[in-house]
Amino acid sequence: MDRKKPEIIKKGFPFVVIVLSAILGIGSRKYGNYLPNFMAEYTGDTMWALAFYALFWMFFPRKRNWEIALLTFDFSCLIELSQLWHPVWLEKIRSTIIGGLLLGFGFRYTDLFCYFAGCLLGFLIFSLGKSRRSNKKLFGEATCL
Repeated sequence: MDRKKPEIIKKGFPFVVIVLSAILGIGSRKYGNYLPNFMAEYTGDTMWALAFYALFWMFFPRKRNWEIALLTFDFSCLIELSQLWHPVWLEKIRSTIIGGLLLGFGFRYTDLFCYFAGCLLGFLIFSLGKSRRSNKKLFGEATCL
């Protein structure tokens, strides 16, 4: 049975969201001294969750937007909780640039609020049209068969 991916995936919209999230998130860390404290402190984690929302949206085309939001939030919380665990092998991964960006370094409960905000932002962005199964308005035909 031939299963088509939603048209939006073919157009690369989730990829654009991932790239923009990475640029904004890393930029907020690198140039945080030029931003208001609140933005410098919380933009990176919010964009991290938004990027993973878009990634999960691509990999699970049959899931509804609220399911993707829940999956992303659960995943984000697990990653944050993993920062309480410090085995040598995991610290070696975290010491790399990619490992540090993906896994973080230390647990902060405020990050959970950022992840919620990122998931909510992803939900809103990817829900701009109607439902995911018939999203013709903004993104073109997106039915999953």
